[in-house]
Amino acid sequence: MPPAEPRVLVIDDELNVRKTLAMLLERNKYQASTAASAEEGLRLLKTLSVDLIITDLNLPGLSGLDLIRRLREGGAPHANVPIVMISGFGDTEEAIEAVRAGAADFVKKPYNNKELLVVIERALGTKSLLQENQALRAELKQKFWFGQLIGASERMMPVYDVIRRVKDQKVSCLLLGESGTGKEMVARAIHYSGARADQPFVAVNCAAIPEGLFESELFGHKRGAFTGAVSDRVGYLQAAHGGTLFLDEVGDMPPSAQVKLLRALAERKVTPVGDVKEVEVDVRLITATNRNLADDVRAGRFREDLYYRLKVVSVELPPLRDRGDDVRLLAEHFLREYAREYQKRVRALHADTLERLHAHAWPGNVRELRNVMEAAVAMCEGDIVRPEDLPLEARAPRPAVLGASAAPAGVPSVEDFPAEGVDLDAMLSAYEERLLRAALAAVGGNKTRAADLCHITFRSFRHRWAKYERGEED
Repeated sequence: MPPAEPRVLVIDDELNVRKTLAMLLERNKYQASTAASAEEGLRLLKTLSVDLIITDLNLPGLSGLDLIRRLREGGAPHANVPIVMISGFGDTEEAIEAVRAGAADFVKKPYNNKELLVVIERALGTKSLLQENQALRAELKQKFWFGQLIGASERMMPVYDVIRRVKDQKVSCLLLGESGTGKEMVARAIHYSGARADQPFVAVNCAAIPEGLFESELFGHKRGAFTGAVSDRVGYLQAAHGGTLFLDEVGDMPPSAQVKLLRALAERKVTPVGDVKEVEVDVRLITATNRNLADDVRAGRFREDLYYRLKVVSVELPPLRDRGDDVRLLAEHFLREYAREYQKRVRALHADTLERLHAHAWPGNVRELRNVMEAAVAMCEGDIVRPEDLPLEARAPRPAVLGASAAPAGVPSVEDFPAEGVDLDAMLSAYEERLLRAALAAVGGNKTRAADLCHITFRSFRHRWAKYERGEED
């Protein structure tokens, strides 16, 4: 279905003007509605959805300026509808006041039809950009809302608890953990789940900033403050005003910048390099590091007072190798993501692939798993990711299952196979019982999660376990 033509409401007390403007609009693919006064226009707007309002400044009763102020009141249904003001020769000051009150533009009488159409198109384009910006913000908020974080392991529960508790507060947070554990993702989840979600989120990698430029990048600078400062620059703290500043690898911050950051946090003001005037800033600070900052404090590499200022609330993100079945959940999430991106029909992971993924040590954590799954989807030629689709480093077979030896005790080798044979059913049953018990022990007796670990359905697990459970009760 083609998009609907934009609807424009024309408000003017002269009938000929209303008719002329309506004809001009309809000839140029707009829908037109008209009103003879501001009051009539407001009544129409109770039931009419419009994309633009064109109004004369001088109207009987409420003026065009009064109309703009009424429409721009907080919470008004048409508060974001662009308004174009038509004004006479002597109304310039009032027209400027109308723009200050919220009009998108104004056109003087007598107006040129082409000029008016350009103004209308520009005003509608501004509305489209505003709507696009709002849509992008909504998409970011949904993407990074903490409910979108992947993982159901016990080790992730404290992380979710911290996000829930601090998301609406300004308290400083320190995120600890190995590289690749998702510290920036958690920082974004705190921001986009909370009260500051509609304000800026500014992420800075401290390790990537040369020491000589650190203060300029963080606090901004004035033109001429140093060689190469050809214009004023807003620092990251000012850019994040009202929102969240995320400083990753904060342990790499040079001592001189540490002093200035501590003062900025205490006074909520920054002084750009080369300036004497302070600028107020309102930011929620989230920092992250994979270093042991307490050791750095003891060694004199990091200021103790700043350390305690940053870690008002702290949480450690667990390494992927300690997150159990989260490996599968994350792998399947990345599979779907890259299948969409590469427009491939890949839909699932082979059981052997899952075994390889669970066996891998993941020194690069979630970041490494993401890269592995991107490569696997790119290499996959069918609809199932098989072990051969994985990068070489992720293909190593699992050396043992849930801590069990490669074979159950008492299983003879080929060379020692007894002449009288073996009771294969009894041997397989004993091995099955051992694995099921190990799986249950690994997940605290939860049969659903134990079934997942064994890569079988809950129903199959329950049926298999019933044989040994009954024997236990006897």
